[in-house]
Amino acid sequence: MNKETCMKEAEESILHTYNRFPVVFDHGEGVYLYDTDGKEYLDFAAGIAVQAFGYNNKEYNDALKAQIDKVMHTSNLYYNVPIMNAAKRVLKASQMNRVFFTNSGAEAIEGALKLARKYVRTKTPDNKGEIIAMEHSFHGRTMGALSVTGTKHYREPFEPLIGGVSFAKYNDLDSVKALITPDTCAIIMESLQGEGGIHPATEEFMKGVRALCDENGIVLILDEIQCGMGRTGEMFAFQHYGIQPDIITSAKALGCGVPVGAFAAREEIARALVPGDHGTTYGGNPLATAAVCKVFEIFKKEHIVEHVKELTPYLREKLESLAAKHASMKEVRGIGFMQGIESDIPAGDIVGAAQEKGLILISAGTNIIRIVPPLIAEKEHIDEMCRILDEIFTEKEA
Repeated sequence: MNKETCMKEAEESILHTYNRFPVVFDHGEGVYLYDTDGKEYLDFAAGIAVQAFGYNNKEYNDALKAQIDKVMHTSNLYYNVPIMNAAKRVLKASQMNRVFFTNSGAEAIEGALKLARKYVRTKTPDNKGEIIAMEHSFHGRTMGALSVTGTKHYREPFEPLIGGVSFAKYNDLDSVKALITPDTCAIIMESLQGEGGIHPATEEFMKGVRALCDENGIVLILDEIQCGMGRTGEMFAFQHYGIQPDIITSAKALGCGVPVGAFAAREEIARALVPGDHGTTYGGNPLATAAVCKVFEIFKKEHIVEHVKELTPYLREKLESLAAKHASMKEVRGIGFMQGIESDIPAGDIVGAAQEKGLILISAGTNIIRIVPPLIAEKEHIDEMCRILDEIFTEKEA
């Protein structure tokens, strides 16, 4: 099937919830994707921060094939070995005590919100379950996740959503304090805001929010769906700040392409959910959790977190050199392999021009170019990305 036919049939049959780019990818190798015409693209989007190992990692592929040949699904009515091994790895990395596997990041958020409300109500039955979220945050598009997403244009078409949610200013501790009431059960935020424009939390803010939660008996939920799993140079982004949340959510690179998410919690909080409170048909199936196990094995074997930490200064230096050269680049910000370039030129224009030149980038809002490459990217790939960006900005500024 040629590209034009594929795109035409997709537009006729798939619900139109995405404005897709006019490209049909066929296969990938390392940090490169190839379309159906054979054109090569350097991928610095990684499937929206999913493909930590890039494409066609043989060890990962072989592990999934082996599990398919054994059993893919049995339901959560029974035990299986992969879920047990995956749980051990997630809990060791996050220093949590219990984990629930889901099929996506949005589902993980839903579960985390339910757990927080149930836990607080086991202690204070008449608590109204109020939640403080952050402005410009993004947690997903299901009803609960949407309710705590701090961008109005995402929420408004689907209101009324779940009630009792208020929004504080990110990195503004006084803004959070002002919203706390005796009925506040949880504060939810990203350790590094992604969709909202690549905004890292300050150490003062993270530690301050942790202290507020401790002082007021509030559950701290940290969304690590995009910024977790090694992307910032720690396994989870909150580990940069020397704090421990009460609940975390994870997905994306947790499965490196296989649909899987998770929420994990401290023991005291996790005990609040009992049989019948929460469930999933597919979540935690042997295939998905075999993928999770192999992801953690490869992270350790290939020293992925250390690699990101080692190359981050080089990536920042190259991006900041570009920003110094081009007046339309206003700021570079981020942590690790999750960087954003704020530009006077619409991000969509830059992303489109990059694709034409064989570079895959994505945006975060209207004027932020989001750079989230596979975590195996090397210096030569960073150089190639910067060369193409330099060409584009030179052309746009002319």
